[in-house]
This record gives sequence, structure tokens and C-alpha cells, in this order.
Amino acid sequence: MNDDRARDALELAERVLAHAEREGASESEALVMAEDAALTRFANSQIHQNVSETNVSINLRFVVGKRVAVASTDRTDDEGLRRLAANAAGIARVVEELDDWSGLPEPTPIEPVPAAYAAATAEASPELRAEGVRAVIAAADDAGVTAYGSFSTGTDTTAVANSRGIRASGTRTVAHLLTVSMGPDGGSGYAEQAGVDATTIDAAALGREASDKARATAKAVAIDAGDYPVVLEEYAVVDLLDMLGYLGFSALAVQEERSFVEIGKRIGTDLVSIVDDGRDPAGLPMAFDYEGVAKQRVTLLEAGVCRGVVYDSQTAARDGVASTGHGLPAPNPYGPFPLNQVMAAGTASREELVGGLDRGLLVTRFHYTNPVHPKLAIVTGMTRDGTFLVEGGRILGPVKNLRFTQSYLEAMAGTVAVARERKTLKGFLGGVVVPALRIEGWTFTGTTEH
Repeated sequence: MNDDRARDALELAERVLAHAEREGASESEALVMAEDAALTRFANSQIHQNVSETNVSINLRFVVGKRVAVASTDRTDDEGLRRLAANAAGIARVVEELDDWSGLPEPTPIEPVPAAYAAATAEASPELRAEGVRAVIAAADDAGVTAYGSFSTGTDTTAVANSRGIRASGTRTVAHLLTVSMGPDGGSGYAEQAGVDATTIDAAALGREASDKARATAKAVAIDAGDYPVVLEEYAVVDLLDMLGYLGFSALAVQEERSFVEIGKRIGTDLVSIVDDGRDPAGLPMAFDYEGVAKQRVTLLEAGVCRGVVYDSQTAARDGVASTGHGLPAPNPYGPFPLNQVMAAGTASREELVGGLDRGLLVTRFHYTNPVHPKLAIVTGMTRDGTFLVEGGRILGPVKNLRFTQSYLEAMAGTVAVARERKTLKGFLGGVVVPALRIEGWTFTGTTEH
């Protein structure tokens, strides 16, 4: 783990606090986020762009009594930090008081997560990414399709210091390869993998997966809308967890009475268990949140039963409990969010998942999904990059994309099989570890021509 980067970021946060104190803050919090990011893009089976950037952003939460202001800057010189504090102080003088402001969080013991950092990713060269892209393109060439996508590597350093004594800093790495293959007869395929260590990403396998699916989806046929049992591949299951996290597993959603969560209520079958665990090495770990509070392992669903939600400092104070370390950068109207969801594996192979469909659909992923009814977790969206008709446990062929309107709660309640293998993928905000699922009913409400 790169201690120098973390130390420098924390020193910068300390300097911000000093300026805030001089401006008269009764409480203050400095969040420093430093990023070294690199990306290799490819299209038409050729690399067309290599980019890299280094960014530093500073968030200052400036409190006077119950007036809370937030200002940010990308300047790290003393004059820039002085202006940041002065701007925050000016905002604090005119914003309304927060009646239930409970103060900034207190320090919590934070244990580093060594699994969050890989030197191979931090030191990744354009050549390393190009080798991965070359493997993807080679698979596309072999299949007679065209590859598009990107391979990114990055190092993120986060430091938080506040006037109540929090001092948290750490560096982590993330690598991410995704590809879409396009065939000459209208077929398309998708594959993706994320991880801490760039060298663990199997680019050749991802290339074959996307390319094979692009060939298999050629000349898709239309089928009628309606209810079908489905097998959702991991890329589709990510959307389930992201939406459930956004709509329900946040303490703010519960407090505002827009969440489906009731502790002890069953919403899934015994096969469905989901935790949020920032220390799980299978995902994209992080030791603390953006308030500098240690991340706690939170059981969200246990064998289909609601067991908990995630908290930041403000929502925790309202309920008289401790923050679980799920705060996002201020200002944050969304409340706490589960950034490290992990769904328990099952026992089924892919063949067994598909083999259990008498007549149903195999869905690769979803696209353009949006909530329709948050309390019931009803979501609408489209299938994409590979939807197949299955009869008698055998894949018959590709079908054109379908629109769905489906309660994700009913999907959890209808989960009848879970794959034993899981994938680490990028979610809405964090990392997600998910298996494929077989669900006994999914409502498709419309058809498309493509």
C-alpha cells in the first residue's frame, strides 16, 4: 500500500482544517480525493485512445452552529485553501439551519485492508492494457466480429480529517475491462470484469465471451411480450443489487418512508442473502467511508429476510445508533449507500440454471433501467447484448430485445436457483460481487425491432 500518497493527502486535509478554524468554523471536515487514472479505449477492433489524468479534489464541510456549508476546490496551494475556507464560511452565513444536525462523526478504529491495493495496478503501463486489448481483439477476429470497449487502471487515495479528531487515509487500486462485440448480422455481445489487481483480469476470456455471444445473437427473432421465467447473468443481477441498494437498503430511505425494508420481513427466498462488506477481498474493498468512519459489515438480506440497512453519521444520529461507515461525500441528498454489496453464491452450474427452464429466457444484461415505484422496487428497462429463448432446458436461439416492468422484490421472492460462481463487477457507485440467478417469473411488457 502506498503510504506516501495517503500521508500527503492527510497533511493536505490538516491544512484545510487550519484555514477553516481561522475562518471561525465551530466544526469542520476536510475530504481529499486524489486520483491517478489511465484508460485505453478501442473501437472497430483497434486501439484509438490512450489517456491518463491526475486529479486532486478537496471538499470542505464547514459548520457554524447548525448551519452546514460545503465548498470544494482542486487547488492545493495555500491561497487556494484560504479561498476555499472563506467561500465555505460565506455560504454558512446564509444557509438555513438544520434542525436535526447532530454534529460531525467521532473517530472510530480503522483497520487497513491490504487487499484493497495492488502494485501491479498502480504501476500498470499502457503496454499492459494494450496486451489485454490485443487479447480481446484477437478473440473478436477469430469469431469474425468487431470489438469495442475500454481497459482502465487507477489508484485512488482518500483522506478525511475533521475537528472532532477523525484522521483517516488510505490508497486503493481498481482495474476494469469491458467490451462489446458487434457482428455483421446484427448480433452483439458483452463482457466485463473488475478487480483490485489488473493482472487478474482475464482479457482473452472476456473477449471470447463477448465475441461468442455476438455470433450467437445474429438474426434475432421477435417474440411476444409476457411473463417468462428467466436466467439472469451476472451483468443483469448487478442492476438488481444496485436498485435495491438505492431504493431500499439506505437508512435515509427508511426514515423518509420510501423504502421497502422492514426488519424481519421476508422479501426473498432462502437462496437470497446479501451483505455489504468493505473488507471482503472478493470485491473492491475500502476501509472507511467519505466521512472517515470505519466501514462495518452489514447484513442486508439473510436467507431472504431483511436484516439491516446502511447508515452515515446523520441518519445514524436520528435513529440513535452508530454509523455503519456508508457516508458519501457532502453535500449528499441521497443518504448512505451500500458500496460493497456481495451476494451469496449458490450451488448451481450455468448448465443447471439454463437446464431448469422449461420455456423461458436467458438475459445477458439490462439497459436504461429506471425506478417506477420505489416502495415496491418496480423498475422498467430493456434487455441488451444477448437475450435467448430457452425451451426444454436448451437454448434455441436469440430473440430481439424486450422492455420489462418488474418488481425487483418479486424477483427476489421468485429466485429458485443461484449459481455457484460469482463475478466482481462495477456497480452504480462501488463494486458488486454477484452470481447468476434463475427466477420463476419476469414481466416483459413490450417488444422492439432491434
